[in-house]
Amino acid sequence: MKPETSHIGKDTTFPPNLYIAIELSNEAWKLGFSIGFGQQPRLRNLASRDLAELVKEIRLAKERFGLLENTPVYSCYEAGRDGFWLHRFLKTKGVTNLVVDSASIEVNRRKRRAKTDRMDVGKLLTMLIRYQQGEKKVWSIVHVPTPEEEDQRQLHRELMSIRAERTHHINRIKGLLASQGVALSIKKDFLSSLDGVRLWDGSKLPTDLRATIEREYERCQLVKLQIDQLERCREEALLTSMAPAVEQVRKLLRIRGIGMNAAWVYVMEFFSWRGFRNRREVGSLAGLTPTLYQSGESAREQGISKAGNRRIRTMAIEIAWCRLRYQPESQLSRWYQERFAQGGNRARRIGIVALARKLLVELWKYLQTDIPPQGARLKPI
Repeated sequence: MKPETSHIGKDTTFPPNLYIAIELSNEAWKLGFSIGFGQQPRLRNLASRDLAELVKEIRLAKERFGLLENTPVYSCYEAGRDGFWLHRFLKTKGVTNLVVDSASIEVNRRKRRAKTDRMDVGKLLTMLIRYQQGEKKVWSIVHVPTPEEEDQRQLHRELMSIRAERTHHINRIKGLLASQGVALSIKKDFLSSLDGVRLWDGSKLPTDLRATIEREYERCQLVKLQIDQLERCREEALLTSMAPAVEQVRKLLRIRGIGMNAAWVYVMEFFSWRGFRNRREVGSLAGLTPTLYQSGESAREQGISKAGNRRIRTMAIEIAWCRLRYQPESQLSRWYQERFAQGGNRARRIGIVALARKLLVELWKYLQTDIPPQGARLKPI
């Protein structure tokens, strides 16, 4: 018996739904309402974060289109600064909401194209209807974390940000000294060592310049203190917490070549809540998958997509180099040495990206099955 196939015929009807597109901004939101193709959207403006007015506009739109009170409502907005709080609010009101990856929205390819909030709302509304009627690949949907999963990403993100701030302070101090022809190590006795600094003519540092350097050093020390506090919080969680995510961190730390920073970022940013279904999703979300450009007789590789999580991608490349150093006898390290190590710099850079992708998949499998990557050496317990 041949399997039956569903067809959309002249008598096929879709149930009435209300579709909403929301264009977010800091001062005002623009809403677009529709019940399907072939009509001008109902456009409304409201003040940002005015939730009561948003609920009112949804009710008025149902009345305007002659819909029942229990008509399903589908909405969407672009992922960005506003995060996921609006998604959670809409969910409590019975609205099926989608948070859309902005980079996946199709746009006109002309060099000069018109762009307004009105046009953006219309585009979002059209694509939302297409998505709900079966075109699941029309755009990419952002996986929304729970409030707890979102909160657990704050520690390592703040730590990464504040470390970059420390580097900024150090570089500024070195730059101010270099402008006077002075090179000085920034150690614990840095302030006292400024007394012995002499310029090219034997004079001391100018008064205002020294005051600027001292203030910059004080800010650097404050940042260092906060870094120490965050690292202690992380270590305490590793020792005392029984959360499944922290347990995954402990498992990754057993592998040689993976330290605290990498294990924590991998788990809290990636493995603990994403719910990957296969290895392709792991590589794709890290932005480490190749991008082919093919048209007619022209075909070329454009490199990795870089469409995923940049923090994971950066860490994956770093850990791939560590893999070669600390686990040279593992299967993946031998694969890299046989295929790329004898090539030039470009071949090795391409190879390390491939190694990073493979290693990321192996770590995901390890966390799912408790079976270490083949040939991997574990740290003594």
